[in-house]
Amino acid sequence: MEPVGAGALLALLRNGQAQTRAELVQLTGLSRSTVAQRVDALLDHRWIVPKGDAISSGGRPAVSFAFNAGARVVLSADVGTTQTRVAVTDLATQVLAERSQDMAITEGPEYVLKWLVQEFENLLAETGHSLADVCGVGIGLPGPVEHTTGRPVNPPVMSGWDGFDVPGWFQHRWGAPVLVDNSVNVMALSEHGALSPQVEHLLFVKVGTEIGCGIITEHRLHRGAQGAAGDIGHIQVTTAPERVCRCGNVGCLEAVASGWAIAERLRDLGEDVANSRDVLGLARTGNAAAMQMIRQAGRDIGDVLASLVNFFNPGAIVIGGELSDAGEHLLAGVREVIYSRSLPLVTQHLNIRVRQMGDRAGVVGASLMVIEHVLSPAAIDRSVAGG
Repeated sequence: MEPVGAGALLALLRNGQAQTRAELVQLTGLSRSTVAQRVDALLDHRWIVPKGDAISSGGRPAVSFAFNAGARVVLSADVGTTQTRVAVTDLATQVLAERSQDMAITEGPEYVLKWLVQEFENLLAETGHSLADVCGVGIGLPGPVEHTTGRPVNPPVMSGWDGFDVPGWFQHRWGAPVLVDNSVNVMALSEHGALSPQVEHLLFVKVGTEIGCGIITEHRLHRGAQGAAGDIGHIQVTTAPERVCRCGNVGCLEAVASGWAIAERLRDLGEDVANSRDVLGLARTGNAAAMQMIRQAGRDIGDVLASLVNFFNPGAIVIGGELSDAGEHLLAGVREVIYSRSLPLVTQHLNIRVRQMGDRAGVVGASLMVIEHVLSPAAIDRSVAGG
C-alpha cells in the first residue's frame, strides 16, 4: 500500500469522503496522533480550514474541516490563434479576474508571453494577490504540445513557436510550476469538469480557426505517447481531396470544416470575412451561404467523429470553439452523420451537445490542469515538508 501522507488526507477532505479527524482515522487506519499531526500540517499551510459547524455524534462535538479553495491562486491563459484570454482563479477554478485581447499567435512567443506576464501581474494586483500566492501557471496553446516538456512541436499556425521552451521562459522569471498543453486538451478538462461525474468517457471537439479533439477516458485526459492524441483536424476526408491544408498536406478535415477554410470560401463569394468570428457573425445575420457552409462543416466533422464513436464509444461529445456558437447549424450536421453512420449500440445513450463553459473553457481548463498537479498527494506532501 502507498503511504498515507498529508496529501492523501487532503484528497479525502477535498472530495468530501471525510470531514473530521475521526473519519480520517477510520478511512486510513492511521493512528489518531498521526492523523492529528498531518491535519495540523495542512492547517499550518492553509490547505484546509475549520468549518463553522462542529459535528456531534452524542458526545463532545468533533471539529470538521474543509478544503481551503482560497489557499493559493492559479494563473491561466488560453492562447488562441487570434485572441488570448488570461485569468486568475482560486483552487476551485472560480475566476477571480480575467481579461481578453485580440492578438495574433504569429507575433511569436516572446511577444505573446511578455504580454501574458504583464497581464498576470495586473490581474494579481486587481485581486489583491501577489506572486507569493501563485501555486502554478497553466497555458493552453493552439497546436501540438509535448506535454512533458511544454514545448510546441511543428505547430502549423504558430510561426516561431516550434520547440520554444515555454515553461523554462516563465520559470526563469517566476518560481511556480508552469504547465503547457494543447488548448483543446485543457478545454476538454473544463467541459468534463462541468459534466463529471456522470460522464466517464468524453470527446471534446474544438471547431474554430483550427479543429482538434480532446479525449477523456475513465475521467482522465488521454494525451497519447507524445501528447499528440486527438489531432483529428488533419485526418483526410473525402470531401476535400484537392484542398491544401495549412499543415502542407492535402484533404485534411481542417481544410474544409475549420473557420479559416469557411472564411476563405466566403471571401471567394465576395463576403468581407477574415476569421471564425466573422463567419459566425455572418451566419447570425441569416446569410444563407454561411449557414449552409457551417451545416456542411458539421457533416464533415460528423463523418470523422462517426469512426471515433464506433472505436471509442464515448458517453458524450461536446462541440466547442467559436463555431459551436452557431448552434443547430453546426450541431445538426454533426448529429446527422454520426447517428446515420455509427452503430446503434454506441449511439443509444450518446449525448451530443455544445459547450457549457463558453469562452472561459480554456482558462478554466488550464487552471484545472495546474490544480490537479499541485494538489496531487505527492505534491502536497512535499509542500508541507517544506520541499
